[in-house]
Amino acid sequence: MARLKMLLDPNKMGTEAQALEDNLRKRIVGQDAAIRQIVDLYQTYLAGMSTQGRPVGNFLFLGPTGSGKTRTVEAVAESLCGDPRAVIKIDCGEYQHGHEIAKLIGSPPGYLGHKETRALLAQEALDQHHTETVKLSFVLFDEIEKASDALWNLLLGILDKATLTLGDNRRVDFSRALIFLTSNLGASEMESILRPGLGFHFHEAVDVATQAGRLDSVGAAAARRRFSPEFMNRIDRTVVFNPLDSASLQQILTLELDGVADRMRLATGARDLDCTLTDTARGFLLAEGTDPRYGARHLKRALERLLVQPMANLIASGQLEAGDALTVDYDTAVRRLVFTKEAPLVAGSIAA
Repeated sequence: MARLKMLLDPNKMGTEAQALEDNLRKRIVGQDAAIRQIVDLYQTYLAGMSTQGRPVGNFLFLGPTGSGKTRTVEAVAESLCGDPRAVIKIDCGEYQHGHEIAKLIGSPPGYLGHKETRALLAQEALDQHHTETVKLSFVLFDEIEKASDALWNLLLGILDKATLTLGDNRRVDFSRALIFLTSNLGASEMESILRPGLGFHFHEAVDVATQAGRLDSVGAAAARRRFSPEFMNRIDRTVVFNPLDSASLQQILTLELDGVADRMRLATGARDLDCTLTDTARGFLLAEGTDPRYGARHLKRALERLLVQPMANLIASGQLEAGDALTVDYDTAVRRLVFTKEAPLVAGSIAA
């Protein structure tokens, strides 16, 4: 029987994986490599090709603070489950001593407080955010380098066999979980690479691809120095997050401002309440919120202090109402943001 020979495209994704990538690109700025790695393993899971008896994916996220590591995990949960809080977050700084592991797995029978201890990593906690269409759990171990040896031993079993035994001998199944581990290891070395052009335009002095390759090498070397080979062999994908450049911060500012506008409309109950920032106001916020050491977190703090707090005062004092059009500008004379509004005319009133 004759056969038709066709050239296949191994880079083409399914509809669900493509939707995840599109959603992540709307929420995450400047971290295309991380997005692609997550989407690839998600596509493998959807196709039924994931390794049996292991988590869907084990990710190690490296990079400077404020580069979007935790936000990426939240964005994955939001894209798939509709809720960025559908993440079990383990702050490893709280588990630097062996006895603190009881908060994760519960105390064994016979120990004081056994019945009162609720295991954070119980099966019901892992499955609580499952939906009709997405049966995945998201577990984040933040700043993993701070974990105690007891937590490391638990992790090795979870990452390799997708199982965890609780204090009361119940077993927890992680085979439908995405495991994310974050670390700031190598951040200081990365900063030294960027230092010749450090600042608002640090990516412009060096070829982007060359710089990204150097950062990846630094991150991988830092991880190998800190983590044992048995741990690194259990990691599916190691991703180094790039420090955010000026273009990325501009995009993040736009996303954050959209979020502030939504909060304002929600607070006032008015869908027709508009808010516009002038270019000078945006430039001021970006200048105040730019700090290479803290990334996007510094920008968010600047927005809360310089924009959100004054807007909260305007709403609480009744100066902003439904139908108003708010304009935020920057006054160079007084060096601060100024807020003006255009209100709809009321019958019988006289326009100024």
